[in-house]
Amino acid sequence: MNTNSPTDNTFKSRVFTIVFKSDTKAGRLFDKALFVVIVLSLVVVMLDSIESVSHRFSRELTVLEWMFTGLFTIEYLLRIYCTSDKRRYIFSFFGLVDLLAVLPTYLALVFPGLHALIDVRVLRLIRVFRIFKLTAYLQEYQYLAGAVRASRRKILVFLSVVLMVVMVMGTLMYVVEGPENGFTSIPVAIYWGITTITTVGFGDITPKTDLGRLLSSAMMLMGWGVLAVPTGVVTAELINQPGRLLSPNPCPQCQSSEIRLRDNYCGQCGHDLKSSSS
Repeated sequence: MNTNSPTDNTFKSRVFTIVFKSDTKAGRLFDKALFVVIVLSLVVVMLDSIESVSHRFSRELTVLEWMFTGLFTIEYLLRIYCTSDKRRYIFSFFGLVDLLAVLPTYLALVFPGLHALIDVRVLRLIRVFRIFKLTAYLQEYQYLAGAVRASRRKILVFLSVVLMVVMVMGTLMYVVEGPENGFTSIPVAIYWGITTITTVGFGDITPKTDLGRLLSSAMMLMGWGVLAVPTGVVTAELINQPGRLLSPNPCPQCQSSEIRLRDNYCGQCGHDLKSSSS
């Protein structure tokens, strides 16, 4: 998220540096403290969902929850205060996540009927991605996203074929088994086909006739390829991503293994790889 930084050397600019900049000592300490608070708040959320624990330590969990909510509220207000483009931050992805991290607790206080929404607090976990920044994994994400985009047509065709098979087999099972064996309608039979071909197998609907069991066996065998085909398609596209293949030889200077076949220089130390190989 790009947030405009205050240019003057004021209290607001110092707060901006601490809250938004993780490349400073104060910023790193703030991120580490925020990470600990997020993890502890999630532990409280999970403990609160356990009926025996929630009943026994209801008061303590409530106090902790309001303490964490207060800390997140202060942090959210500080982010709004120190950024120049407040509207941009508030309506950004992480701005909305920050708001949803505190809003359910206040809504449950004002409207007790909305207490079920309080479990939305688990969205606080998403805020960890901001702390980690994930810059080290950005390139890997781009390669994976590119492979998925490149293979989307093949995957859509494959899913269309699977859908047609499920609809045909489900209709056949409806005709063969009938309502007396649990296949009360074609949509119900299609539901059975989906759970069977994906190898989930809930077992709430099962065939009773010999012909129905034969069709089920065919669906189970086809289910083996449901995950294998899209996985193979995406893997093939990953291999074809330009410049992604890594060299089997590490950098002779720094011994880095992150050397691609097309690299002329090491990305870690800048060593001339072509001169070393000649």
